[in-house]
Amino acid sequence: MKSLPLIGVTMGDPAGVGPEIIVMALSDPSLYKICRPVVLGDPGVLAQTISTLSAPAMDLSINTVSTPASAGTTPGVIDLVPLSELKPGSARPGRPDVEGGRAMVKCIVRAVEMALAGEIDAMVTAPISKVLMHQAGYRYEGHTQLISHLTGTRDYVMMLAGERLRVALVTIHCALKQVPKILDTHMVYKTISITAEALRRDFGLIDPRLAVAALNPHAGEDGLFGWEERDIIGPAVQRAALDGLMVEGPFPADTLFYKAASGPYDAVVAMYHDQGLIPLKLLHFSDAVNITLGLPIIRTSVDHGTAYDIAGTGRADPSSLKEAIRMAVLMAENRGRGVSP
Repeated sequence: MKSLPLIGVTMGDPAGVGPEIIVMALSDPSLYKICRPVVLGDPGVLAQTISTLSAPAMDLSINTVSTPASAGTTPGVIDLVPLSELKPGSARPGRPDVEGGRAMVKCIVRAVEMALAGEIDAMVTAPISKVLMHQAGYRYEGHTQLISHLTGTRDYVMMLAGERLRVALVTIHCALKQVPKILDTHMVYKTISITAEALRRDFGLIDPRLAVAALNPHAGEDGLFGWEERDIIGPAVQRAALDGLMVEGPFPADTLFYKAASGPYDAVVAMYHDQGLIPLKLLHFSDAVNITLGLPIIRTSVDHGTAYDIAGTGRADPSSLKEAIRMAVLMAENRGRGVSP
């Protein structure tokens, strides 16, 4: 049992779908064959969630543990490290509350501490509210920025991954009109480099193949639609290739993702959020995984938000969380084997 990776799952916003997708996911016995999942959260919230969901969730029980090391592999038993005792009014589905927000962030902070200390092999995060995080006193853009701060990581990359397509983003959450102003050659190069290293270390790919998307239509059409491909993206690709990386581009985005989904590339480096996430979610709307590359710890997450509109109804889909747990296990196993970057 102790050879299986210990995966810490944070509760997310208790007013969102986090608690119910955790309960639904951990009602799947197959996850207990590959890891020891342990939830970091609120026992009252989880117990209430179990009581309101239909079978098989109703057959679940909660086992509170003081440390992740006490977690087991018994299907039907959710091991939980209690980190809060929220009052009912602070954990009503669909009605976010600042106290719930503080508990939400506390789970993330403790998961990072546990991962850095080697108490868990990876952390998997349920969805949070960025607004609620700010109200709780943490002025970060989201999960990724908070975790990078807590781990002292300056250079990191957001990747969304599914079975057919992986996409790494050069810029993340910014206005579209700001993207050309933000982009520079080092930023694109850094994204390529971090992505390639992670594909080797965490995904076990010896010689990962990367394709880089252009920013402008038709890759700029020789400057007719912009010079970013010539002046910024192209030089970054050339520099990465000189480093020995298997990388090509920049390619027009309207054809690149179709080609990449067919198999010749292990990941696509996209210039901005929607450029990469629209094709990714078209293929993997329910089962995509959000991964933060470049961290000293392993962090995966669901690829959706709190979904307050359906929270507490039992209609949330746990597929992304299941895949995030499986992805965390794969990454932990590869790091455990010492796969070299």
